[in-house]
Amino acid sequence: MSEADRDLGGLAEVLGHTFNHPDMLRRAVTHASAEPRAWNAYERLEFLGDRVLALILAEHLLDRFPHEREGSIAKRHVSLVRRETLAEVAHNIDLGRFLIISRGEDEAGARASDTILSDAMEAVIGALYLDGGLEATRGFILRYWNPVLELDQRPPQDPKTGLQEWAQGRRLPLPVYDTVAQTGPAHAPEFTVEVRVEGQVSQRANGKSKRLAEQSAAAAMLEAIGE
Repeated sequence: MSEADRDLGGLAEVLGHTFNHPDMLRRAVTHASAEPRAWNAYERLEFLGDRVLALILAEHLLDRFPHEREGSIAKRHVSLVRRETLAEVAHNIDLGRFLIISRGEDEAGARASDTILSDAMEAVIGALYLDGGLEATRGFILRYWNPVLELDQRPPQDPKTGLQEWAQGRRLPLPVYDTVAQTGPAHAPEFTVEVRVEGQVSQRANGKSKRLAEQSAAAAMLEAIGE
């Protein structure tokens, strides 16, 4: 057994499933940089894993919060399936250690990239579903996503939504977001976003994606206006 196969055996243990088709798991953690044939990269499994994760969490949230309105459930769902939560779980299971990537990407720090880790996490979920079915996948997802869910019993409040509602409540134009800078390598970019609201001093914030930077800028604006 090769070192790579032993590593994947360790990943299978973390997932709580013995794979009938280990090549499925290998495909899920093989980055396109290490395999030029598109069919062997993990993008197709990533596509599937995204949908499976969304389904399992939607079902779980309806059971977990039987008296909440759809809007609150939707906020919780968005928080759980977002890239940042996927990357957090990927870090928790040390998924980067199992990635099969090119030497160049490895040296560039791809194993720690939240973008790559979140994509690979979805691919692994897709592989787990195809090989082990819905119950095996549900067991893994709930084991690692429940702690995130239980951190705060309140439905998460999106800062951008909060700022928009603040502006609308005062009959002001909607907040305007501008990306003023982008730095860092392609696999780990850093964005700087500025938000403007009529009558207020503009605020800037950084993030690993435009969405994250916008959220941080909105949060800074809410803090500046005392909300």
